[in-house]
Formats: sequence, C-alpha cells, structure tokens
Amino acid sequence: MHARTGRTVRDLRRENRTAVLRRLYFDGPMSRLMLGPATGLSSGSVSNVVAELVAEGLVEEAGSVDSAGGRPRTLVRITPGSGFMIGVDIGETRVRIELFDLTLTELARTERALASSGPRTARYDVDLVVAHLREGIAEVLRTADVPADRLIGVGVGVPGIVARDAEDGDVVHGQTVGWDAVPFERLLRAAVDLPEDVPYWIDNGAKTLGQAEMWFGAGRGARSAVVVLFGSGVGACVLTDPMGPGRAIEWGHLTVRVRGRRCRCGAQGCLEAYAGAEALLDRWREAGGEPPAGADEETALTAMLAAAYPADPGAQPDATALAVLEETAEYLGAGFADLINLFQPERILVGGWAGLQLGTRFLETVDGYAREYALRYPASRTGIGLGTLGPEAVTVGAALLPLVDFFAQGGRRPETKPTTPAPAWQSALQDRVSP
Repeated sequence: MHARTGRTVRDLRRENRTAVLRRLYFDGPMSRLMLGPATGLSSGSVSNVVAELVAEGLVEEAGSVDSAGGRPRTLVRITPGSGFMIGVDIGETRVRIELFDLTLTELARTERALASSGPRTARYDVDLVVAHLREGIAEVLRTADVPADRLIGVGVGVPGIVARDAEDGDVVHGQTVGWDAVPFERLLRAAVDLPEDVPYWIDNGAKTLGQAEMWFGAGRGARSAVVVLFGSGVGACVLTDPMGPGRAIEWGHLTVRVRGRRCRCGAQGCLEAYAGAEALLDRWREAGGEPPAGADEETALTAMLAAAYPADPGAQPDATALAVLEETAEYLGAGFADLINLFQPERILVGGWAGLQLGTRFLETVDGYAREYALRYPASRTGIGLGTLGPEAVTVGAALLPLVDFFAQGGRRPETKPTTPAPAWQSALQDRVSP
C-alpha cells in the first residue's frame, strides 16, 4: 500500500519511529503525552510506536511525573544497553578506539601508538593502522563483554577525503598521509572479526568532531556552525542543519600566501603550512627556537606555548616563540574571515588537541583579526569560541555515524534488498560484447 506522496506504509512507520527515537534521545525521558506535540504525531501514533519500541527493548520506562489532576504519567527513555557503537579516531600520534552504549556512555577504550619519528607516510602505514583496528576492536568488545553482533556499527574518523565506491565501500584519499585511494572499508572487513551485517561508517575526522560538537557540545542550539579541527594539520566541518550531517571541507589547504611555505600536501602557501602544529613547531625551530629533543608534537607544542606565555609573571617570554605565535594568530584570523564570508555561520568553534591548547592562549587575538579581515555584517553575526567536548571528541563523533543511520532506519539495521534477475535484453547484449 502506498501513500499519495509515493511513500509506503512501511516508510511512514519508519519515519514515525525515527521521530520518537530522536526526541527521546535528545530530550528524554518524556511521557507519551509530551511526545505528541514534540514529534507532531497523533496520540495514537505515539502510543503504537512507543509500544513497538518497548517490546523490542529499544525504549524502557523511566519513572513517572505528576499530571495536572489526573494519574501520574509514565516516562519513557532510550534503553542504554539496547545497542552499542564503536568510535575510532585515527589521529596524528595514535589510534584511539572506544566502545559506547546507545546513550554514548563509554564502556571501554584502548589506544595504539603510531610511530613518533620517520616519514609521515611510514607512520600511517595502512597495514599497521588496519592491524591496530583489528586488535583494538577485539579488545574493547572483550573488555566490556559485549557480543560483536550487538553492534549497530563502527564509525571511523580519518585524515582525508572519503569517497564511496560501489565495490570497495568507503575509499580514503589522504594526500598528506600518503593514502592514495585506499579501499579502507574493504581492508577492514577482510581483517576485523565482525559479523558481515555490522556496518562501517568512515568519514573525515573534522566532520566527526563537528557532528559531536553540534549535537552535544558548544554548537548545541545553533542553526549553523563551522567546527575547525587543529592537530598536526588543519581541517573543518560546515554544519547548516542542527540535526543533519555536516560537510567536511579542506580548509587547511586554502591558500593564504602565494608561493609561500611548502605544505605537507605538496602545494605552497596553504593555511596548514602556517597553522598546523607540525608547521608551527617547524617555524619555531627555523627561527632559532629549541623544542624539547625527542618530544612528540603535543609535548613540544605545550613547551612552545609555555615559552611564549610563561606562567611566572616575572619571567620573560621567549621572543621567538611569541613572534611565531602572533604571526600564526593573524593567519588564522584571515582563515576564519574566509569561513565567515563564505558560509556566514552562527558560530565558529575550535577543537582538536592543538586547537584547544592554542585557543586558550590567543583565541581573542584570532577573533580580532577575523573581524578585521571579514565583511562587517556577517562577522557581527558570528561568534567564535572553543569546543567543549575536549581533545578526544573525534571518537564520540565517529560513534555518532552509525547512530545517525540507526535512527534514520527507525531503530533497525538496514535490510538487505532482495536481488532481482537482470532484464533479458541486458543478458543478450552482454553475450554480444563478451570476448
């Protein structure tokens, strides 16, 4: 049976389930009476949907509240243990893997170090990263005693552009890490011991960070935002729908200086060549600074900031480190101005381990440069601030990737579509062109 809009009764039922699940997720616990106006569904539809979800174990009762003169109203909420997600962050120095229940309570985590020295492409050796995920996923499931078939999906944040291929699934184009059309989903499916029906969702790390901040962090309540991710490199995610997916943009490879410094992508003058943590430390070293010998990027950046902004009020700042950071603030301000002019967001939020370190020191200065370089009207309507979910928010956002799809399917895993025979003409013509 089809509705006049072309949607089937099954489609409408799935949409109703999606509406109830999303509302309970973000605003629950709620009573059935409250769910009606919150979702726009009739009381009968709400009762039917809630009854289905309770019977399936996705929703459970959560106490009651007094009504205005009648019987107490029963509250319902998402059942935390009714599903599980894994979030993965393939970062600059480590691979972090976390297991969450359906309400994003962390149940287990593990980290696997990437090489701290040598060529970047060697650090991101694909076989090594896949092995880290194979071992790490097995470890978190074992630690939390969660059966693999209870997973609703695995989300992975990666450094690069992700494209969908009909045969290989998600393919990663990570120019800065030497990943040239890596069939990452196919490699994971072959290596990781998970049921075939557990979906993988692989996307840019800045996008996963943006999704997390928009839903649960500093972006909550905004109509639009740009979330920028500062680590060894620089990325960004544009969000124009509070509930919809964001769009990853290669903001770090915006040209800020013609024939400028060589970026790790191979081009010249990219913002990342001036503002990423790796470039910052290189510029400090080239100017005569002395990062701690043998330190990783996070430790070295902390030392640079401590040198430029000493905790002791009587201590003299390191003039070299301070000059490099002040120049960086202007480059970032110009880059923020481009985001303001192009997307006119309500908020620009800074995240990532390097972004949170840098932002606490000179975000006010960056804000000033951004307003100096941007058009006045959109700049006056854009707030600039720090993300609130911390430096590990990429894994939370990665775990949201399968959760978003799970809700879109009405709280069910995607059904495998039945295969249908090819038309007769297709087989006949194929015979003619076959060698």
